[in-house]
Amino acid sequence: MSLAPGVRLGAYEIVSLVGAGGMGEVYCARDARLGRDVALKVLPSGLSSDPERLQRFEHEAQAAAALSHPNILAVYDIGQHPSTGSGRPSPYIVSELLEGHTLRERLNGGALPVRKAVEYAIEIAHGLAAAHEKGIVHRDLKPENIFIIRDDRVKILDFGLAKLTQTDPVGPAKAGHYVHAGSVRLQADLSALPTTPPETLPGVVLGTVGY
Repeated sequence: MSLAPGVRLGAYEIVSLVGAGGMGEVYCARDARLGRDVALKVLPSGLSSDPERLQRFEHEAQAAAALSHPNILAVYDIGQHPSTGSGRPSPYIVSELLEGHTLRERLNGGALPVRKAVEYAIEIAHGLAAAHEKGIVHRDLKPENIFIIRDDRVKILDFGLAKLTQTDPVGPAKAGHYVHAGSVRLQADLSALPTTPPETLPGVVLGTVGY
């Protein structure tokens, strides 16, 4: 069930519903402390009892917060919305609010000019390279997870299936980074991120078929 405008989740006041998908609903919300609009992604309460969904949701926040790059969505905060009748709180992620459209929406209007396709590909490659330098592989890259903002720059979204490929990261990330926004401190220590064995499991499909 969608949250109504005016509902507060911690320091954030819901403004409007932006969209919904398999991993939750995304709202435009107002951060009264800093006087800015943010995107707030809430995991549906009906899925809060699924440990795998919860792990992927938290994993997405940790993986994205570990990265600071102009071509990757910036994560600001995490929290939990109190129960609305299900008996379980609903976790949420707070990130920068983007204006624009997905690459899928852009492609629905026709093929990209070659020069523009190359420009987007270079920006995507820069974002992925930054993630790979931190030992993070996205694993769900597709047009729906590439966002083109108003100034025609690219942002990579949704690290819910991201995988940590190195257990002992080098450089500044080893000491851990923090994103602080009020009462919640989000630790982005790469060595603490959950990971899975490198082998693919027979019969198990992750992500979107075709990608």
